[in-house]
This record gives sequence, C-alpha cells and structure tokens, in this order.
Amino acid sequence: LNVEQVISTTKTSRVSAHTHIKGLGLKDDGEAEWISNGLVGQQQAREACGVVVDLIKSQKMAGRALLLAGAPGTGKTALALAMSQELGQKVPFCPMVGSEVYSSEVKKTEVLMEHFRRAIGLRIRETKEVYEGQVTELTVEETEDPLGGYGRTISHVILGLKSSKGTKTLRLDPTIHDSLTKENVALGDVIYIEANSGAVKRVGRSDAFATEYDLEAEEYVPIPKGDVHKKKEVVQDVTLHDLDMANAKPQGGKDVMSLLNAMGKPKKTEITDKLRTEINRVVNKYIDEGVAELVPGVLFIDEVHMLDIECFTYLNRSLESTLSPIVVFATNRGVCTVRGTDGVLAPHGIPVDLLDRMLIVRTQTYSVDEMRQILSIRASVEGMEVEDDALAAMSDVGSRSSLRYAVQMLTPAKILAETVGRTKVTKEDVEIVNSLFLDGKASAQRLASDGDGYLK
Repeated sequence: LNVEQVISTTKTSRVSAHTHIKGLGLKDDGEAEWISNGLVGQQQAREACGVVVDLIKSQKMAGRALLLAGAPGTGKTALALAMSQELGQKVPFCPMVGSEVYSSEVKKTEVLMEHFRRAIGLRIRETKEVYEGQVTELTVEETEDPLGGYGRTISHVILGLKSSKGTKTLRLDPTIHDSLTKENVALGDVIYIEANSGAVKRVGRSDAFATEYDLEAEEYVPIPKGDVHKKKEVVQDVTLHDLDMANAKPQGGKDVMSLLNAMGKPKKTEITDKLRTEINRVVNKYIDEGVAELVPGVLFIDEVHMLDIECFTYLNRSLESTLSPIVVFATNRGVCTVRGTDGVLAPHGIPVDLLDRMLIVRTQTYSVDEMRQILSIRASVEGMEVEDDALAAMSDVGSRSSLRYAVQMLTPAKILAETVGRTKVTKEDVEIVNSLFLDGKASAQRLASDGDGYLK
C-alpha cells in the first residue's frame, strides 16, 4: 500500500443555489416564522405547503396536484425543495423540468410515466432465514467426474460458522461454492447466507484478526450476536421504476453472441405497458398480503408551461390512476398560449380542466428587507463576510432588477475584495460589480434605446 497515493475520501462541501434550504421553517402549530431553515418571508405559501406535507405524510393526497405560481425569483423551487426536506429521505422526491419530455429517443408520455413511477415508493418487509457468523471451516469435498475423464467435480461444501452463542457446521450445495468464490470468502471472514435463496454476502473480516497485521485494507466487523441460524427482518425501499428496470433487462446467456446483441441495443429503451401492468399486479398482491407498503412520493415538475397539450391530457389520466404520486407543478407565466394548440390561451399555460384538479399556492415578490436577509444567509453559506452597507446596496439593486442578480453579485464582489487584500466585502465592491455587469432589465432597456447594431 503506497500511503503517498491515498486520497482523502472526505466529502467536499458543494454550494448550490438552494444549499441553505433545510425545511419549511414552521412552528408546531403550523405557523411560519419570518426567518427559519433558510427561508425568508412567504409565510402564507409556506403554511400552505406545510398543510400539503401533512397530507402527504398521512397518505391522504395521492393523485392530487399542487401548483406553485409566482413571478421569477420568488422562491417556488425553494419551497418544493423545502417540502422534500420536511418529508425526509424515505419519501421519494423526483424533480424534473417541463422541457425534459422532448427527446428524440423516447416518447413524451414515456418520459412522464417514468418520472411518475420514480416518485412512487414501495417499502418491502421480508422475514428471511439466514445463517450468520465467522467462518471457522471451509472444506470443498470433491468426487470423480460422473462424465468420466481425469477431472473431478465438487460434491458439496462443508462450512463452519461461529457466532457469540455457538457454532454450526453446514453441508452446502455445490452451487453455493460459486457464490463463496465470487465473494472471496476465506477463514476468519464474517458472512451471512440466505436460507431460501442461497445468496452469500461477505460482511467483512472478523475483529478477532484485527491485530494480525499492522496495516491492512480490510474492514473489521464484530462476531454476530445470537445463534448462527436466525430469522431476520429485512426492510427494502425501492421505487416502481426500479422494479420496471430490473424486470426490463434481457435475461440472456453469457455466450459471445448474447453479449454482442446486448451491446447492439439502444441505450435508452421504452418499458412496455404490458410489463408495467404485470408489475402493478404483483405490487398490489404484495400490498394485499401485507408484505409491502405503498409510499406515494412527490413528483416536482418545474416550468410546467413547457409541456404541450398531449402531456397535459396524459397527466389528467395519470392523476386518476390507482398508483399515483403527489404532483407539484411550478410556473412563472401568466395567461399564455398552451403549447401544441392553435393559439388557445389559458392561465399559466395550463388547460382549465387540469387547473381544476390543482390546489394553487401563490408566491409573492420579496421586499427589500427580505432580500437583505436572503443575501445575508447566502453569504454565510458561501463563507463570506459582507458589511451591512454592502448588503443594503445589493438588496437595493435586487429590488430594481431581481433577487437572482443580487445573489450572483456576491462572488464577484468577494473576488474584488480579495484582490485588494480585504476579507470583507464593502459597498464600493458592490458598486464596482454593478458597473461592470448588466442585469436583464438594464440590458433590455439598452436594447430598446440602442438596438440598431444587433442582428434581428
């Protein structure tokens, strides 16, 4: 082991546009605090989203839709991500953008259905009989090859396992020997074998051998407690899309022709409705037997006005199906044309029949004080020191242009401050950045007054 080449596996902190969002910031009674969990203002919208989160947790909102409508830069995506934080890791949250459905390989409705099934979770509880312990004996018994010749074949495998309560010697089928070989099982390893399937899993090296070497790339684990033969409840969280993909893969042979045929197939293929219907039937059977529990998640579709009339018609049908997630839409459009129609106008670019199915949450434009608080939070997340005058100047710029432009001024202002040897961002830095760059509104005004030199 060359220690000089070892690279630290510590995760580097990456800062994105919504890294500071940790939740909706609600009190126990559901009332929103002005500043909490990275969110500022928007109390009514946050309280409405809190009610939706409670409905999702109580599983009373499956197949319904929520629309976040507001001007650009009013925190619609932040609210959706805050909802996902409140729901936790166990509830599937699948984000997508409306323009993702336009693909040259896959149909629009197929892309929508794939994301729908990504947002529906299935929690499978299964009680398995397992043999678990430290390997104390591993003997391969061989016999004469029944087909004749000089070769020998494996008749059975003798495996000794030791736990904290005793030991057990097992006589295993020769097919399990292949699994033991693939896992590189040796004496002193801690393994477990599933009794019904014969699947073998190497957990690690027994900690009784931890002092065997001064330096080793092994993971040491304690000897399992209890008996060698035990019943274990295994909880597995999967999505319906995971089940679709697992069953859609061709189960071909391992010969050269099968591999060549698999390589020749397109990378992205559609999953047939027949396969999905069969998987739904099996899933419903598991749910009726109490083996599995359905966990409806959240599908977040940003820029929903980018979908066309075919997608909206498909969404109407999908929301009525028995296996459907909660769908959260977001749009910044007012009354505009529905894509794919001959000039049909509708609120937010969404057909009226689909709008009737939605609960609509309105987001308001941020005030100067709220912008200042958001900029302060962003500065602390990015590890910057900003003077109060600089924050006030940036919030004034944001009120004239947009909050997004004001947030984007932070990093250039920090670079200017570091260039002259300062650690704090001052008002002068903000003014220099504002003179160097243009926001969208200023650029549009300049084009309106002096746009003759540009191509049309």
